[in-house]
Amino acid sequence: MKIPFGQRIAVGRKLIDLEPELVGATLQTIKAGWQIAIERIQARSYNHEVEITECLRDGMRKALECGDLAQFRPTMIVAPGTESRSEPDMPVPDGRTDIPLYFWKVTYEIGEHDPHAIIECKRVAERDSTLAREYVLEGVDRFCTGKYAANHSRAFMAGYVLLGTPSGAVAGINRYLNRHHRVSERLKPSTNCDWTWRSEHPRSTTPVELHHAMLALATTLNDTAAGSARTEEMTQPTE
Repeated sequence: MKIPFGQRIAVGRKLIDLEPELVGATLQTIKAGWQIAIERIQARSYNHEVEITECLRDGMRKALECGDLAQFRPTMIVAPGTESRSEPDMPVPDGRTDIPLYFWKVTYEIGEHDPHAIIECKRVAERDSTLAREYVLEGVDRFCTGKYAANHSRAFMAGYVLLGTPSGAVAGINRYLNRHHRVSERLKPSTNCDWTWRSEHPRSTTPVELHHAMLALATTLNDTAAGSARTEEMTQPTE
């Protein structure tokens, strides 16, 4: 497996340009990890993003131990959330990643010790404009500004769909982007599966391509949370 690396320099570091095979491996691991994680998530946790993310991380690790994903176990590390620096010469970290991934070939090829792929996790819900705004401002824009993955050409987001369907949640995100004149950054369905979307975003260095995994919570969890989610939505300002 060969990983192509660009010759450009991104904020003082070599550009990490993951090939499609590793992008697919990451998305497969997210999906398999979610299928394990959903069994641990309790109704009380639907509003606690950190708890859901820890369940997803543990699920991804377990998914690498068996089944079809065992082939990735020697090459992929699912790490704890870590403090990060958007620029290598910063004296203190300016961010904290949710789920960082490491690939041994990246370390071998270019000696990069910072995360080789980053998954940012956010709650979303159909018809919830507040969560759609947060998904963009506190998620997507962290990659756009280079706060996360400044020297990566590709990165990842996981959307925890609290209510409604993944496509409905994506439609809300796209409405927010439309209203803020960011039509070119809209999420588009991936060609290889029906639960992921992709988007492209300009940056001052190299553009970044985001892969969005929309993860629906169990039906029972949706039913339990529905009343609270709708009540909360009614109390939030609508843009």
